Amino acid sequence: MNENMIEGRNAVLEAFRSGKPVDKLYVLDGCQDGPVRSIVREAKKRDTILKFVDKERLNQLSETGKHQGVVAYTAAYEYAEVSDMLKLARDRGEEPFLFLLDGIEDPHNLGAIIRTANLAGAHGVIIPKHRAVGLTASVAKASAGALNYTPVAKVTNLARTMEELKKEGLWFVCADMGGELMYRLDLKGAIGIVIGNEGEGVSRLIKENCDFTAAIPMKGDIDSLNASVASGVLAYEIVRQRIEHVKI
Repeated sequence: MNENMIEGRNAVLEAFRSGKPVDKLYVLDGCQDGPVRSIVREAKKRDTILKFVDKERLNQLSETGKHQGVVAYTAAYEYAEVSDMLKLARDRGEEPFLFLLDGIEDPHNLGAIIRTANLAGAHGVIIPKHRAVGLTASVAKASAGALNYTPVAKVTNLARTMEELKKEGLWFVCADMGGELMYRLDLKGAIGIVIGNEGEGVSRLIKENCDFTAAIPMKGDIDSLNASVASGVLAYEIVRQRIEHVKI
């Protein structure tokens, strides 16, 4: 049984009204009655991903067979705000250190990245609303408890969020094979690591918003690292540089 799935009109409406973070809502296409319209209105108000589907698709999703035309998926954990992460950095007396994920779709990868972010001392992880996995139970499990300590924010527009964070003094570095060797880059100060989608890497628009492109040296016979491993390698180069900087 999926603990994060809610079925039925009353249950879904109650979830919205109680303030539960609903990641995704599936609604029977063409259904226009009052309760369903109320649910759709609540979903739009809260920026939930909304998908209109046929009855066959809802039947496939349903575990109870009593979906009444609506199936919702809630987040396993509450999302934070980006401002919470900047406050956390201030409270610790540290330069902001964030992870920005451009379309990570595998829950195990996301969980592993959140775990790495926590251990590397990052102040938060930012994920996009669309074309990416949210805070599911699988992500929580893969994070090995790190979700209890590391804020995760979900944003509608990652590029715009980066522009806003640049006004706060952050620089951005993305991992890409075509970049400068990461050991040659100055990665101290307020910084955000940008990690791309498992298959396609960092999208063009996001890459254009980055200040540095870092290449991770690879000597083997395959052409790329897993997204969560790449984030860990790059994160710990930043950690190393921060430690060296403090020593000086």
